[in-house]
Amino acid sequence: MKYRMIQVGTGGWGGAWCGSFIPPNIKDGLVEVVAAVDTNPEALKNAQQHLGIRADQCYTDIGKAFDENKADFCTVVVPPAFHESVVDMALNHDMHILSEKPISDTLENSIRIANKVKNAGKKMGVTMSHRFRQDITTLREEIRSGKYGDLDYLICRFTCECRTYGAWGKFRYEIPDPLMIEGAVHHLDLLADMAANSSSGSYGGKCKTIYAQTWQPSWGKFSGDAQALVIMGLDNGSRSFYEGAKTNAVGLNCWGAEYIRAECEKATFILSYGKIEGFNYDPTHERANRKEGTGKDVPLLQQLKWANTWLIEKFVRWLDGGEIMETNVEDNLQSVALIFAAIESNKTGQPIQVQDFLSNTRSNL
Repeated sequence: MKYRMIQVGTGGWGGAWCGSFIPPNIKDGLVEVVAAVDTNPEALKNAQQHLGIRADQCYTDIGKAFDENKADFCTVVVPPAFHESVVDMALNHDMHILSEKPISDTLENSIRIANKVKNAGKKMGVTMSHRFRQDITTLREEIRSGKYGDLDYLICRFTCECRTYGAWGKFRYEIPDPLMIEGAVHHLDLLADMAANSSSGSYGGKCKTIYAQTWQPSWGKFSGDAQALVIMGLDNGSRSFYEGAKTNAVGLNCWGAEYIRAECEKATFILSYGKIEGFNYDPTHERANRKEGTGKDVPLLQQLKWANTWLIEKFVRWLDGGEIMETNVEDNLQSVALIFAAIESNKTGQPIQVQDFLSNTRSNL
């Protein structure tokens, strides 16, 4: 079935949705864009150019767009603080929702959105695009294959040079905790997901504890903290360590080039710049050092769609009655809880019990 959609947000990252993510799904007959919305008229040219819609299908007034165009779902590709208002508009027009991460700009708002969607009987997915990249998916499948024993711990390095105001999108320099809300939201999510299963079949997809230190060096131009060190402990016993930075002197492992090392019982895997190498445990070399770059290349999994392009298809298949989207809004509250528990940990200087933190926030609404 082809689903009618309204694209909300066509500038910045919304331009990538228009130019890269949606067109393959139009070609496959999964979606039809019936309208596009952006507060900047110039940004709407992206929708006209790539989505095959007319100028009269482009709007700067979201209310008018929703009133004049019948659709099955809308996207939400606007800054997090505005997500809830778009969700409200969609639910008032009997639409499902596919939203960019995070669900909203606070955990309270995110929980409220999830409750509204549930009460309305609608479906909402969140595009955690980095979890569904080709390289990340390949590494996750290797870890979960059972061939290398249990996962012990993960290391993730994400370091960028974005000191100049606007280098990472202007709004991120003006919000609190930009690294956590706009960067680590992806990385903590994919680390928790990657560590969720062990070869023994136990499941521990939820983070148990998180401890974080975040800060802003004097040379950074962000209003909020853009550097962080984070330790996570999952309820299956695995651990993850995250180094995130947006104001370093040089970017070593920025978007799409993150360094992730997975330490398993019988192998070590290293992902960097989209390539994966593996080192199998060899007891005859127990005291020897082996250099990065000398491991066995791990072939990347092959399919036609990855990241947001794939997630749009997953969402549509869910609307069709298929498998529930992994990043549905209720389950994705775990991702939002990670970043706000990390922010709380930095404030208190103490580890946070993530599930208690989420539960207490729910009960206080």
